[in-house]
Amino acid sequence: MSNQRSTSRDEDLLLQDFSRNVTTKSRALFSGNAAVVSAIPLWLFWRIHQMDFSSYFIHFILGTIVSTYFLNLAYQNMKFILKHKIAQKREEAVNREISKIFASDKSANKKDKDDRVLTRKNEVADFEATTFSIFYNNAFYLVCLLVLSFFVLKNFSPTVNYLFSVALSTAMVFLFSTGQK
Repeated sequence: MSNQRSTSRDEDLLLQDFSRNVTTKSRALFSGNAAVVSAIPLWLFWRIHQMDFSSYFIHFILGTIVSTYFLNLAYQNMKFILKHKIAQKREEAVNREISKIFASDKSANKKDKDDRVLTRKNEVADFEATTFSIFYNNAFYLVCLLVLSFFVLKNFSPTVNYLFSVALSTAMVFLFSTGQK
């Protein structure tokens, strides 16, 4: 019974590493970053496009909430795609790192070493995928927003410019994050 319970726990941990679920820490990091990046257009349209904040309060709040939600989903999608690629690329380096640790310990068996390598590889891949996902999606969102706002939709009214530039930027980031490659 104890061996079966241990195997089940090991399988659960392995499945958790390959699932789309994100940790609470990553979820909080994603939500915070998405909220900050979604609020950047508020300043842009308030100061540069001269939209009065009190007159367009509802537009700004709705645009920020929707943008935050979809950016958060884009972060999660991109992290899922990147995590496995990064884990494969970092496997050799992590293997060397763990081998150095276990080189002096003669009593350690191969299963312990393999478990340690898998755990460390997933930690490294999770961290790198999280940071790159945030960086990539933020950069892509802001570039799309600036191009749409200042070049594509510059002749439209500020309200239409805001709504379409935020919506299209968010949609593009979200759609590109759902890709498989």
